[in-house]
Amino acid sequence: MAVRVLPDFLVNQIAAGEVVENAASVVKELVENALDAGANQIVIDVVDGGRTSITVVDNGRGMNRDDLAKSIMRHATSKLPDDDLTNIAYMGFRGEALPSIASVANMTIDTYASGEPNGWQLNASTGEIKPSNWDSGTRIRVNDLFANVPARLKFLRGDRAEMMSVLDVVKRLAMARRDVGFVLNNKWFFPKNQDLLERMAAVMGDDIRGRMLAVDAKSESGDMTLSGFISEPTLRRASSVDQFLFVNNRPVKDKVVVGALRAAYMDVMHAREFPLCALFLDLNPKNVDVNVSPAKTEVHFLEPSHVRAFIIKNLRARLAETMNMAVARHDTPVGHQMNIPAAQNRESVYQNTDVRPTILSVHAPQRDDNDFFNLKPHKFESPRMDASIKNNVDDAFCDMPLGRAIGQIGDKYILASAGDNLIIVDQHAAHERITYERVRTHSVKVQPLLTPIVVDMRAEDVAAVLEIRDELKQSGLVLDAFGDTAIAIFEKPADWDLNWTALLHDIADEVRANGHSVQLNERLHLKLANWACHHSVRAGQRLDLNQMNALLRDIEKTTRGAQCNHGRPVYKIIPISDLDIIFERS
Repeated sequence: MAVRVLPDFLVNQIAAGEVVENAASVVKELVENALDAGANQIVIDVVDGGRTSITVVDNGRGMNRDDLAKSIMRHATSKLPDDDLTNIAYMGFRGEALPSIASVANMTIDTYASGEPNGWQLNASTGEIKPSNWDSGTRIRVNDLFANVPARLKFLRGDRAEMMSVLDVVKRLAMARRDVGFVLNNKWFFPKNQDLLERMAAVMGDDIRGRMLAVDAKSESGDMTLSGFISEPTLRRASSVDQFLFVNNRPVKDKVVVGALRAAYMDVMHAREFPLCALFLDLNPKNVDVNVSPAKTEVHFLEPSHVRAFIIKNLRARLAETMNMAVARHDTPVGHQMNIPAAQNRESVYQNTDVRPTILSVHAPQRDDNDFFNLKPHKFESPRMDASIKNNVDDAFCDMPLGRAIGQIGDKYILASAGDNLIIVDQHAAHERITYERVRTHSVKVQPLLTPIVVDMRAEDVAAVLEIRDELKQSGLVLDAFGDTAIAIFEKPADWDLNWTALLHDIADEVRANGHSVQLNERLHLKLANWACHHSVRAGQRLDLNQMNALLRDIEKTTRGAQCNHGRPVYKIIPISDLDIIFERS
């Protein structure tokens, strides 16, 4: 068959297939154009889920007659002052949106530019331009979506589902641009110049109030910053619907950023649960390529591993501060060192409790999980202290975030008092977190293999696994290429037998899809978590007051002490004002 040049109408419809998927994609493109035009107020109206009509009105700069005529030409744009695709400062830049929309629907544009004698109206179907009485910004009306390509119409979902997709797009753009006001269908309002936390509450729901952790980090080289908010591990969703991620203020669903977020929460949240966030990653535009897909929701980083490590490190550090945040929220003093006589210290007072596992020799005779982690917990026994030491300890409780133990309920929960707060602690969850954090600080024992384990793989899978060879080594798995189509495992975590063939293929698939893999780390985390769970104080185990206080002191010092390894809360702080409400004293 001879090569032929496709007609313009077909070229536009092919482009529309990439840019215009549904009503939400139309709204996204039109709102991004409005933002690039300097608008600070945007009104969107969608009828029948966008099937019947979509209208976007903005108060931006508008267009003169010549620019209006060019606006529906393919690859015509005002957003690339030069030809440098590595230095893009606008939301849109490809010049495909308006001609693509016009090829699958009936579109009319009304616009006014300062200095023009009047406004102008363009009928995109005919190309006719005529004067209008429009006197501010731009209005774009899109009617009968996919009327020109009815085959595409049948792929639209129900009106309600399409409307929710539109709302999600508007929420993400509203989160990116808090200096701009957005109104959708005269029902959803996002006022301009809104505080980030207030906009997050408007977008995500009021249950986030007081439960988000501020993030503000800068890379050592100063070339990258990360800011915004992430949720406490005990605040989560069943899907990623409330994860708002931005790269240079562009809403994205990027696999590197999403993967880093997942990795940061790995040991504080169940794998099937999702944290909430509004995270803004900013870096030199030359270090990120936004010209990856027509929808512009994916990006390519010049150094993805550097970006991922930076995000994980700083989010994990922030999650480790949850104890202080929870305490500060209820106006309880942050913990200080206890006033114990010089001859005694806190370590010796509590040294006989089970909350302090000790390190075993690497030659310990056990052949179970204890051998794998080099650890063995003490028996849980009550400490002994003389009266003078006990009095000093009691006096110091008022300065401890979790206060002084006053009793136990159901051999399951510890009750404590700190200032005017009542604190309830889940004893198993608390000890589980303590044990887990101590276990994870010890290196995994590595077992050298006399005969390497050889796994046959495709050449591309071998290359994918070798990309993260150093990362796998940190988890105790030492491997290298064995020819072009196999991987040889030379060392592995001691006493850990897995289906290595399946694991390496899973790792290769994940690296090829996402640029990284969490397969091994997730398995290691699960083993650590199970060990910590099985070697911790159980619900139903009776403790005396000294043991309870020992547990409270240790959880205060423990990283991520506010939740267990599965993301459940370790403690709840109940202010006396809440108790007054319960007993009708307010």
